[in-house]
Amino acid sequence: MARTNHPQVRGSTSQLVLKTIYDQGTISRADVARLTRLTPPTVSDAVAGLLAAGLVEELGPGTSTGGKRPTLLSVIDDSRHLICLDLAVGDLRGAILNLRGEIQHQQVVPRLDRGGDAALALVYELVDTLRALATRPLLGIGIGAPGLVDAEAGVICQAVNLDWCDVPLVTLLQRRYDLPVYMANDCQVAALAEYTFGSSDSALPLVVIKVGHGIGAGIVVNGQLLHGQPFGAGEIGHVVVAPDGALCRCGNRGCLETIVARPAIVRRVAALAHAPEAITLDTVRELFEAGDEAVVQIVHQVGACLGLAAANLVSVLGCCRLLFAGSVMSLGPDLLEIIREELSRRMVSSLVACTDVALASNGTDIVLRGAAALVLAQELRLL
Repeated sequence: MARTNHPQVRGSTSQLVLKTIYDQGTISRADVARLTRLTPPTVSDAVAGLLAAGLVEELGPGTSTGGKRPTLLSVIDDSRHLICLDLAVGDLRGAILNLRGEIQHQQVVPRLDRGGDAALALVYELVDTLRALATRPLLGIGIGAPGLVDAEAGVICQAVNLDWCDVPLVTLLQRRYDLPVYMANDCQVAALAEYTFGSSDSALPLVVIKVGHGIGAGIVVNGQLLHGQPFGAGEIGHVVVAPDGALCRCGNRGCLETIVARPAIVRRVAALAHAPEAITLDTVRELFEAGDEAVVQIVHQVGACLGLAAANLVSVLGCCRLLFAGSVMSLGPDLLEIIREELSRRMVSSLVACTDVALASNGTDIVLRGAAALVLAQELRLL
């Protein structure tokens, strides 16, 4: 599908009207005017443009509060499609999503540990496939990328797992596909997904610690995603916690990632097994639930290190919502309880009491949905 120009929603008035309709679900023109404090003629002009753009539809008459029954408006959720990529998992994952962040199609491209230019070629292959699957005009491309990401410049400064250094991925994709492209670190994108599509409306700062192929934290404060200046906010995976520990791909020893990330956990459990090639994270969970002493010890160390990292973040931010996401959290509720216990040991009780610790609500789609939120926020100002 070709890119769609949408000048009808570039103006601040049209964007405000569209966001109001989006947030309310169904609403009349009169109620839009009341909520936005715009004049009825201004709202009508903006709605006319949104109807012409195919972004909004009239649903029919609503309930009258006296006089003529109002015509209800609603955003057409499937009027535009978004291509969203999660490049931080073992394989490269992508999906087509609609304006509500609902997944329409998914695609996975096996990476097989390929990095550098070979990994970039796989990204192109993934986007090519997804673009062919889109059945609606494309609004843009959103990306959750691993490592140090300069979101404003659109550059992946360093992603050790992909063997990328100073890759201008946004520019490369914009030139190839003639679409708007937005990118942030995968953990930051995960936090944006929880802030946008999550189940809580708390005003507390939000921290999402994502533990999978790597580990990092995304932070939202006062509705703003913290990137760092220009990058690096929440980049906890390569903080050294065991100076004499295992060698990390970044070149240091004993990084947090070498203890709590999925490959590190599987590798350590595999070293205990007679058939190491058969060990997966599911195997680790089964052994942990069965009470295997060595595996229990490994998982307790993982939880303790995660609790320590979380305590440091909370000590900086103060009371917050602290959510955990990523494949490692599939080890079960006992891991979350270990983290909570470590937090209690590491912080004063009053700070622990005002910190909400839970699992993220967006599951395995958290990065894809966060990438969608990036596009929606930038292109249509919906968030």
